[in-house]
Amino acid sequence: MATATTFEAVIGLEVHAQLLTGSKIFCGCHAAFGAPPNSQTCPVCLGMPGVLPVLNRRAVELAIKTAIALGCEIAPWCRFARKHYFYPDMPKNYQISQYELPLARQGAIEFPIDGSSKRVRIHRVHLEEDVGKLLHAGAFQDAEVSFVDFNRSGVPLMEIVSEPDLRDPDEAAEYLRQLRSILVYLEVCDGNMEEGSLRCDANVSVRRAGSEELGVKAEIKNLNSFKHVQKALAFEIERQIRGLEAGGRIVQETRLWDADRELTAPMRSKEYAHDYRYFPEPDLAPVAVGKEWVDRLRATVPELPLARRARFARQYGIPDYDAAVLTASKALADYFEQVVAACPERKTASNWVMGELLGRLNRDGREIQDSPIAPMELAALLQLLTRGTISGKIAKAVFEEMYRTGRPAAAIVQEQGLIQISDQDALLRLIEEVFAQHPGPVADYRKGKVQSFTFLVGAVMKASRGKANPQLINELLRARLEAGTAGGSR
Repeated sequence: MATATTFEAVIGLEVHAQLLTGSKIFCGCHAAFGAPPNSQTCPVCLGMPGVLPVLNRRAVELAIKTAIALGCEIAPWCRFARKHYFYPDMPKNYQISQYELPLARQGAIEFPIDGSSKRVRIHRVHLEEDVGKLLHAGAFQDAEVSFVDFNRSGVPLMEIVSEPDLRDPDEAAEYLRQLRSILVYLEVCDGNMEEGSLRCDANVSVRRAGSEELGVKAEIKNLNSFKHVQKALAFEIERQIRGLEAGGRIVQETRLWDADRELTAPMRSKEYAHDYRYFPEPDLAPVAVGKEWVDRLRATVPELPLARRARFARQYGIPDYDAAVLTASKALADYFEQVVAACPERKTASNWVMGELLGRLNRDGREIQDSPIAPMELAALLQLLTRGTISGKIAKAVFEEMYRTGRPAAAIVQEQGLIQISDQDALLRLIEEVFAQHPGPVADYRKGKVQSFTFLVGAVMKASRGKANPQLINELLRARLEAGTAGGSR
């Protein structure tokens, strides 16, 4: 009997990214998320008779910028087409998209996964308009009433279609993470999957291991999280293998992912390209993409996430894990570079940005852009720490006050008298006081109970209200105990 190991999955992703434009792709309506239903519409995006679309130049520029970053061949000219199908949320009964002549083709994304490098080819990048949104009264399958919100109709989308180079759900999810990171770095899409600005359709089939022939594919629509991509693909691969093992056949269809029941369910039969009756959009002229335009946009492409990650590890000497965390977003990477430019202790800067700052922001549900502590202010705090002006414990207390009030570290330290005590005579006086108050632990240490040392360090720090230099306290305290000059001799 056949087993799952005799099959392999073949996966390709179609990623739809909402472009960060102020207005829709063919009209002047706002494209922002969250407005009251049907409040951002006009005759153009509602498909009224006699209206004419006007192409949004900014949407084209953002798509060209993406194609450059993905290493695509950008067409010297491209053309829009009408894609015909009926669905209640599409007012014109056709969607303006691109078909035979897309904006760009033949790119690739390469990324590390499981200790090796994975290269996924990009088949095409093209522009299209979004459709509206159906709001169902209850579950999709059982809803008796559905409402339509056309705010999203006409919002500019960029579709990025991969070749079927992915072989398992984990690879697919990582590819999507890497693509999202690139789009956010480029500032062409905000990457918000919960709000639908980044959505993914997955095409998946299975075939006998070693076969070159593709199996019959199913398309899973509108996956809006990395976890859903993994789970939906895992379920669908297993479903198809079970069907083939039982002697059945797979039908080409579109399926929906039911996140509550964690399964895919049939939605409709899957169309072929000819079913859409594509033909050139008669109301839009072909778009010429000149070399000068491309070169100008190429100059605006920033250092991309994987390249920046490698540079952080190399230039700053931090672990690859730190570099990966710190380059997760362009804003975070920019923040860290500003901190580390003013703080010579690079690992200290990395630890504080990842630990104290990100930890506090995550607890509050805030992004790095919303940090109440500016990069130079955090660097100023770390300078006080690395110079020994304040201790690590006090630095954390000062950080909390900075985060709460937005005040600079130096002002807080000065006002609250938090400067670290590094004067040896003052510290020796504190040690003498602790020895007098705690003769038992002193005697225990001299009898060989070395764990008493930790208690005595804590007692000295408490006596100094946390302001004693910990390293110096350790050195002086050990010397005093070993010398036996206080509290008797061994």
